[in-house]
Amino acid sequence: MSALTVPESQLAAPAHGPAVARPETPVAAQPLPGGLDQWLAERHGELIAVRRHLHAHPELSHQEFETTALVAGELRVAGLTPRLLPSGNGVICDIGEGGPVVALRADMDALPIDDPKEVEYRSTVPGVAHACGHDVHTAILLGAGQALARLADAGALPGRVRLVFQPAEEASPSGAPQMIAAGALTDVAAIFGLHCAPRLPTGTVAVRTGPLTAATDIVSVNVSGPGGHTARPHLTVDLVHALSRLVVDVPALLDRRLDPRARVSLVFGSIAAGQAPNAIPATGHARGTVRVLGREAWREAPELITQLMQEVAAATGATASVDYVRGVPPVVNDARATELIAEAARLALGPDEVTEAELSMGGEDFGFYLEQVPGSMIRLGTGIADAAPMDIHQAGFDVDERAINHGVRVMVHTALASLARFTD
Repeated sequence: MSALTVPESQLAAPAHGPAVARPETPVAAQPLPGGLDQWLAERHGELIAVRRHLHAHPELSHQEFETTALVAGELRVAGLTPRLLPSGNGVICDIGEGGPVVALRADMDALPIDDPKEVEYRSTVPGVAHACGHDVHTAILLGAGQALARLADAGALPGRVRLVFQPAEEASPSGAPQMIAAGALTDVAAIFGLHCAPRLPTGTVAVRTGPLTAATDIVSVNVSGPGGHTARPHLTVDLVHALSRLVVDVPALLDRRLDPRARVSLVFGSIAAGQAPNAIPATGHARGTVRVLGREAWREAPELITQLMQEVAAATGATASVDYVRGVPPVVNDARATELIAEAARLALGPDEVTEAELSMGGEDFGFYLEQVPGSMIRLGTGIADAAPMDIHQAGFDVDERAINHGVRVMVHTALASLARFTD
C-alpha cells in the first residue's frame, strides 16, 4: 500500500492507545468476495497507519492539501487514476467501467480544537484536531477503494464505484457543493456515507430511514434605537428589553407557525448590548443557530424567521436588521438506499449488529448530495470498551481502530449490493 505502516510488534489485544487492535471478522458476517477478508486482515496495520498519520497531521476546512496528496498517492499505488479538484483539496476517483455508478463519500477536514491525548499519534498542529473522526472516514474509504480496485482488476466489479473524498464538511460554505460542481454526482445512481459514532459499540452500525440530521443555518439580528438614560426608558427604545423579547418570543412563535413534525429549533448562543448599567444602548445584536429536520420547513425558515424578528422588534419600538445565512440541508435518507445499506451492514458485521439510529439536530453536509440523488448515511460504532463515554467534537476524541476494518467491510458490501441492484 504505502510506506505508512504499523510494526507487527504493535499489533496487540484491543486497547485504547498506541497499540493496534488485531483485526477481527465478526463471527456472523458473510465473507467478502475474492479473498478480500484475508487481504483486509493483512493490511489492517497499513490502514491504521494512514489514520494515525492523518490524525497527527490534521488540516482545517478548505486547507486539506496534504491530506489530498496522501489520498491521491495511495489511490495511485492501487493502480487507480484520482482526479483532484481545481482547488487541490479534494479527490474524485472512479473504479471500474461503464454503469451503473455508485458513489461512496468521506470527509477529510479537522476541527479547531486542541488534542490533549497522550498517544503517539496526537495532533502535531496546535489548536487543530480530528475530533470528529474524519481521519477514520478517509482511511475507511481508502481501504474500500483499494479492495474494490482488486475486484475490478479481476473483472468482478459489475459497474463503476466513485470515491468522493470531500473537503470542508465542518465549514460554511461547506465542500459538498464544490464536489457536486466538480462532477461527483455525474451519472451516479446512489450515494452512501458513514459517520463515526463513539457512543455505539465497535462492530455495530445504526441506520435510519428519513431524517437523520438537521439542516443547520445561522441567523444574526441587529437592533437599533436612539439610546438614552435608564431612568427614562419611556423616552427612548429599551434595546436590552427588545433583544430579550427576540430571543424568548421568536423561538416560541416558530413552534406555532411551522409543522411541529419538522422539529425546528432556534437557539441563541450570543447576545450583546451596551456596557454601562445606567445607559440604554443604541445598538445590540444576537446570533443563533436554526436547526430543522424537515426539508419544506427548512425552505420556509429564512423568510418566516426574518418576518417574526422584525415584528417582535417593532412591537418594542426597535428596528431590526436580520442576516440569515444558509448552512446545510437536512440529511434525509432514502428508504430503498437505507434498506440496501442496512442489509449490506448485516452481511458485513452480522444480523444482530445493525440497530436504529437516533435523530440528531447536528448538521452534516451529506444532505447536499441527497438533494440530488438517492442515498443514505449510517452511524459506525467506534466506541472504546471500558473507556469513559465520549462524543464527537470533544477534545481528546479517539476511536477503537478495529472500526476501520468494519467500515471497509460495510462499504464494500454496500457498493457491491448497490451495483447488483441497479444492474438488475
